[in-house]
Amino acid sequence: MTRTASLRRISNPKPPLYFQCDPKQITFVSTAIPYEKPNASGLTPDQTLALPERTIDPDGPEARILRSLRELYSCKSQKISYEIYTHDAVFHGPIGTARGIDAIRAQFDALPKLFPRSDIQKLRVLKNPPGTPAGLLLIDQDVAYFRNAHTASPFKVVNSLVTLQLDDTHQVIRHTEEWNHKSEATADDGFLGMLNEHRKKMTAGLTKEFMSKA
Repeated sequence: MTRTASLRRISNPKPPLYFQCDPKQITFVSTAIPYEKPNASGLTPDQTLALPERTIDPDGPEARILRSLRELYSCKSQKISYEIYTHDAVFHGPIGTARGIDAIRAQFDALPKLFPRSDIQKLRVLKNPPGTPAGLLLIDQDVAYFRNAHTASPFKVVNSLVTLQLDDTHQVIRHTEEWNHKSEATADDGFLGMLNEHRKKMTAGLTKEFMSKA
């Protein structure tokens, strides 16, 4: 190779491949899988929504529990409706936690003051997947809430996963309600905000009542 040829190759080098790409046109695509926080069942919302329905014994303890739940969520609770709970049962829902049967009763008994009517449009008892802890009862339900008992259209229809933890005597020790099967409700949901405001007023009223009896 002559000196002239060598100089010609050096003076006209081929640019590296990465210099031929405009950095402004490069798009980075994430391949990470979105993480879904498990709900009270230990499964993800998509997994519990896909669970098949199962039948129950109409004369068994589960039937008694379902009758009480229908009364509670239909704004038709009675004293007997709360006999499914242990004395120190815990209810955890999107707007807070009630500890003890008296607190649970106060929460559900106050619901008709905000919604004079609520209809259970769907209630499915779900088949527990393998590995589910003993005494777990999973329910998928749609509840329609009405601000006016005589209107045809509901104010809001809420889908939720109801997870009940039962003791050896088939009494409810923990009752968890999760909207759309998700462990956390959407903070910007106007329905959630309204319920939270009602809960504050209800709590203030209960505190005043207890103080007056002291």
